[in-house]
Amino acid sequence: MSLYRRATAEALGTFGLVFIACGAVVAAGLPNTNFGLLGIACAQAIILAVMVTATMNISGGHLNPAVTIGLLAGRRIGPRDALVYIGAQLAGALVAAWLVGALMPPDAASAAALGTPQLQNGITFTKGVAIEAVLTFFLMSAVYGTAVAPTAPKVGGFAIGLTLLFDLLVGGNLTGGAMNPARALGPAVVSGTFLGQAVYWIGPILGALVATVLWEQVLMEKEPSASAPA
Repeated sequence: MSLYRRATAEALGTFGLVFIACGAVVAAGLPNTNFGLLGIACAQAIILAVMVTATMNISGGHLNPAVTIGLLAGRRIGPRDALVYIGAQLAGALVAAWLVGALMPPDAASAAALGTPQLQNGITFTKGVAIEAVLTFFLMSAVYGTAVAPTAPKVGGFAIGLTLLFDLLVGGNLTGGAMNPARALGPAVVSGTFLGQAVYWIGPILGALVATVLWEQVLMEKEPSASAPA
């Protein structure tokens, strides 16, 4: 599969995730809307499950720079491909956030900062990093256990999306539950809301790396060594 096709799949999948995630947050603030955090979590879980399943056989369905960096550390993807994947993911997120701003009611979009995740009162930078790391640890574990492991059950992206559901129910009102640097950066750039952005890079990458080490070194049976692709 050409790198161009794989990068396009990553951009498309991340676009879908960020558009629905940010759109759900903005829509939750509209009058006569009462789906709240559970509705936002369900929307994000379903779109991630769909887009991971749709892109899995093309690009692997990363749709998240933290996942790509974790798989790079596990030698499941090469450095050049990882860099291209991350660029595609960020591009897809930026386009999605811009489209949310262009299509959603301006007042609601502005009030929600286009769905940019933010730390709630009482959540310090350190706590925010730790929360995002723990949430992403579960997400990355789902990636390894249901997609990467040779004996992984054939469930597509269902389990990965389901992880987003319970992660958001726990962390959505604390950090926004991004678990994905692209999900955080896209709306931040378009809305100009950058406060705490480092949390959404450091935490998810840290959580993904810890999960990678656990799965590669402890939980998965060793495979014959092979060099990662370029």
